[in-house]
Amino acid sequence: MTRLAQTAGLTDVQREILATVRDFVDKEIIPHAQALEHADAYPADIVAGMREMGLFGLTIPEEYGGLGESLLTYALVVEQIARGWMSVSGVINTHFIVAHMIRQHGTPEQKAAYLPRMATGDVRGSFSMSEPDLGSDVAAIKTRARRDGDGYVIDGSKMWVTNGGTSNLLAVLVRTDEGAAKPHQNLTAFLVEKPAGFGEVAPGLTIPGKIDKMGYKGVDTTEAIFAGYRVAASQVLGDAPGGGFAQMMDGVEVGRVNVAARACGIALRAFELAVDYAQQRRTFGKRLADHQAIAFKLAEMATKVEAAHLMMVNAARLKDSGARNDVQAGMAKLLASEYCAEVTQEAFRIHGGYGYSKEYEIERLMREAPFLLIGEGTSEIQKTIISRGLLTTYRNPA
Repeated sequence: MTRLAQTAGLTDVQREILATVRDFVDKEIIPHAQALEHADAYPADIVAGMREMGLFGLTIPEEYGGLGESLLTYALVVEQIARGWMSVSGVINTHFIVAHMIRQHGTPEQKAAYLPRMATGDVRGSFSMSEPDLGSDVAAIKTRARRDGDGYVIDGSKMWVTNGGTSNLLAVLVRTDEGAAKPHQNLTAFLVEKPAGFGEVAPGLTIPGKIDKMGYKGVDTTEAIFAGYRVAASQVLGDAPGGGFAQMMDGVEVGRVNVAARACGIALRAFELAVDYAQQRRTFGKRLADHQAIAFKLAEMATKVEAAHLMMVNAARLKDSGARNDVQAGMAKLLASEYCAEVTQEAFRIHGGYGYSKEYEIERLMREAPFLLIGEGTSEIQKTIISRGLLTTYRNPA
């Protein structure tokens, strides 16, 4: 049989891109990931290498200087990068989401101003919906932008901003007074330009220090505190206030494919480590892999890796076709993240006591996998999205 997580029907260009990225991961990410992760150090050299390969502009149209590749290509690239170190994929994920939102919903002026510089990596994107007092309840956002002359003034706090310190373009969802009856129709997305760094990076905008996390090290996760921050009306995404919820949900939809891809990458790496270790370690006179209990674990792990990969690919291809894919993206994210946690834990068990040692890579994966259960919506949120879609499709008229 072929190795796991192979994708049928790829073009020569896609295969070439993936081969290049896979080689980069094996040579430049995996050998350095442990030391960087344990030090919680930003992977500057790795990011520079990704920029040189053009990965920051992978999905940005060629007319704006990007490679013009599909969501599928991007997802497969992310899968490989996460296989090396999940935090590195986080560096480009929020950037990709913001670029997608600008490409799909931005004005011609916004596209011309940002997409060429995002393609080169000169502009790095981040985004935020969440706030300290709310998680998945986006419609309950409290951060407010009030109209003031020819611009807006933003007050409030945003939470869990991935790349909050290293980015210089923040897409932020806040409340505006549009007079709509439904709360989500009073939300607006703003494109906030800011310097990279921490502290008060601009008058009225503070990016505190990095949040200390169990895993997902290296990449910075921050708050963003707005206190009388002034922003021009031209920085409203799409120029018309009140459409931010739909714009952000479009970004999160592709983000869920990204998270599924990350889960696939971690699960694949966990399997690779387990199947290798099981053939090296000997107990009771034979290799671990020759014990039926371990062999069956490997079989179950491989099946989960393959199933998650296929669902992720299906969700990406559906989005690329222009069709709605909220249910399929939710299914892919749900299955891939849950399977990732299960496969990683089984790999940890196969390693035995060594899996608990920081010298072994599986220890890092054990701390990274849980993030994917909550990133871009918890498993329960995915089940809500899936069930609503199913009940609409299979509506009983009686």
